[in-house]
Amino acid sequence: MRPFNYSKIKEEKWNSEILGLIAAIYKFAEKQELYLKQRPDELEKLVEIAKIQNTEASNAIEGIVTTNTRIKQLVEEKTTPKNGDEEEIAGYRDVLNIIHESFDMIPITQNYILHELEFIETRRYTINNSSLHKTHGTVNMLNLVDGKSAVIEGDFEPFIVHYAETFIIPASIKEYSIKPYGCDEVKVLKAYVRS
Repeated sequence: MRPFNYSKIKEEKWNSEILGLIAAIYKFAEKQELYLKQRPDELEKLVEIAKIQNTEASNAIEGIVTTNTRIKQLVEEKTTPKNGDEEEIAGYRDVLNIIHESFDMIPITQNYILHELEFIETRRYTINNSSLHKTHGTVNMLNLVDGKSAVIEGDFEPFIVHYAETFIIPASIKEYSIKPYGCDEVKVLKAYVRS
């Protein structure tokens, strides 16, 4: 076992940004626990709506579309896919279910994601106006971590994401922009495969 000198932590200088982020984590964790206790049914409904909207928007970017009724039925597993597009939608649903149901068992740590030798890169962006992003031929997975909502535009039908929603930009899209919508500033976390 490697020894760790805890006294070095006392010498560490913590800037206000890091302290603010730590405080925000605790604040939101407390709010989530309170909301889970007070309104678990409402939260579950919101999660189900978010899964349907996420599945529809992410697949539409790749040109995979069907009716709203079919997407809802596929996401809720009330029907079986009729064609290749619907199989893609069902596959996306399955991945979302794994993330939502087993997130606490997925062994992803900060060291794994941020390690310089690993294949996943993460970036944080604070956006006040419009911010142009290039995919460089790799899938971009993003989450709106702060701000009311943002509009995503590119070589596809523009769409709006709201606070805490995750969206995916496929590798086939060369570039896209993110800009605040209904607010002055948004913060986005982006993960992508290093090239």
